[in-house]
Amino acid sequence: MTRTSIKAVIPAAGLGTRFLPATKAMPKEMLPVVDKPAIQYVVEEAVAAGSDDVLVVVGRNKNALANHFDRVTELEHTLAQKGDDSKLEKVMAASRLADVHFVRQGDPLGLGHAVLRARKHVGNETFAVLLGDDLIDARDVLLSRMIEVSRTQSATVIALMEVDPSHIHMYGCAAVDATGEDDVVKVKYLVEKPAAADAPSNLAVIGRYVLKPEIFDVLEKTEPGKGGEIQLTDALEALAADEEIAGPVLGVVFRGRRYDTGDRLDYIKSNVLLALDRDDLGPDLSAWVKELAERL
Repeated sequence: MTRTSIKAVIPAAGLGTRFLPATKAMPKEMLPVVDKPAIQYVVEEAVAAGSDDVLVVVGRNKNALANHFDRVTELEHTLAQKGDDSKLEKVMAASRLADVHFVRQGDPLGLGHAVLRARKHVGNETFAVLLGDDLIDARDVLLSRMIEVSRTQSATVIALMEVDPSHIHMYGCAAVDATGEDDVVKVKYLVEKPAAADAPSNLAVIGRYVLKPEIFDVLEKTEPGKGGEIQLTDALEALAADEEIAGPVLGVVFRGRRYDTGDRLDYIKSNVLLALDRDDLGPDLSAWVKELAERL
């Protein structure tokens, strides 16, 4: 698979109210998943897919995000003096990942508005959007595949995942047609959080998008929807309904490992699952989990 340079946009302006009081003074994107903040996993995914230019769309009180991707020379010096090369490398890794930029969203007008704030930075290029609540296991390919499909078929591409029909009301849902490729479908239309009986499929939209620059003009004209917010789903629906705007909207069906860190219980599960896969933590944690299971 050819590695393609692409700009990445990470909306990170949410208040994180599900995790209060932990997020009263700390951005939810900085909550640790094992020993790295959630947003670092997302930036690492973007870099692995070919991006060296990342724009983070933030709200107020999000300075910790910028600090994390900046140099901390005093800490680096202290670790170097101690000869603690392992910790020094971990500290410096975040600032070496990519050219990370920040822009304020200003008014909290929804995901579509956050994406629109990236217009000047992205320019007239296809770009990736990665939501920080969805972590994709680094061993599974998703974004690179989406970029490839977008490039070869001149399409807007969204990530889809099969979910239990009883859970489809928690997601945007795609009505699709098959294509000649097993993991690619054509999106006919989208339904936001439908009841199970009304859902056109069990394919849920998850937080990865590869968008063509025409999306910005559509977002400019998109009226506020649910909650008075500009919904990215509404703009994607407009693109799916009229291929003359920017070509087709396709979905890549992801069958790998995804960790939802936007829900408290799933956040805890994500920490455990990722830690179990670590050579330094997995064996001891696995033994403890088995012991705990026997006691319950």
